[in-house]
Amino acid sequence: MNLAPESIGLIAGSRTLPLEFARLARAAGVKRIVCTAVEGETDPAIAALVDDLVWLNVGQLNKMISAFTSRGVKQVVMAGQVAPKNLFDLRPDLRAMGVLLRLKEKNAHSIFGAIADELKKDGVELIEATPWLAPLMPQGDFALGPKLSAEQKTDVEFGFRIAKEVSRLEIGQLVVVKDGTVLAVEGFEGTDKCLARGGELASKNGGAVAVKVAKLNHDMRFDIPCLGAKTLETCAAAKISVLALEAGKSLLLERNACEKLAKENKISVTTIS
Repeated sequence: MNLAPESIGLIAGSRTLPLEFARLARAAGVKRIVCTAVEGETDPAIAALVDDLVWLNVGQLNKMISAFTSRGVKQVVMAGQVAPKNLFDLRPDLRAMGVLLRLKEKNAHSIFGAIADELKKDGVELIEATPWLAPLMPQGDFALGPKLSAEQKTDVEFGFRIAKEVSRLEIGQLVVVKDGTVLAVEGFEGTDKCLARGGELASKNGGAVAVKVAKLNHDMRFDIPCLGAKTLETCAAAKISVLALEAGKSLLLERNACEKLAKENKISVTTIS
């Protein structure tokens, strides 16, 4: 893949990932970034990192696609989250309404896959952002914080098996376990609330293990497993002792801040494959 195309489109969601993508793409030599941003979700700081910015509401599919086609953009990436509740609170335009009516299942994979199909109809290809984001993807030898105990390693391996099965069923990509027991499984509520719920069920002493994975045959064009400083803060508040992510398939943002939080709160951050 050409890491330095003349122009690239960015469909920006929330948190810091869109900002990181814009910086890394620019560093790789991308000359022009055209960005669509979501009102109330995308960090306004994105404006300083892109060449052209169009604000829209969730559900304004035609406006989003036109933002790229009218500017001659042929390839786009997705980066950042859209809060799950907004997928139900949206006020779709006619084009988005047609897409939703055709979908039998409405989850992140099916919705974003349908958006990719609509982009393609208008000559715009949705591609993976991972080639630019590779520096943010920890590999198999990654570790922050305290060294894992034998019991924690066993729980990480157990949690990994459970998380892979749960993700295969399109339920979620995160589980919280302790002593071989599943405490919480991520559903519609998202990562942070699942961590909080799992921590609460681990007893007042905490010590739970959280494992985040990518789905089998995961479409890396959207919904890349992503963790950052806010995730570590949630783990600290929930007294979770280990956060494990799938090696080479998960993004760790704000690494310096994560390292500081892991050290201060004695949270072990590791990878598993």
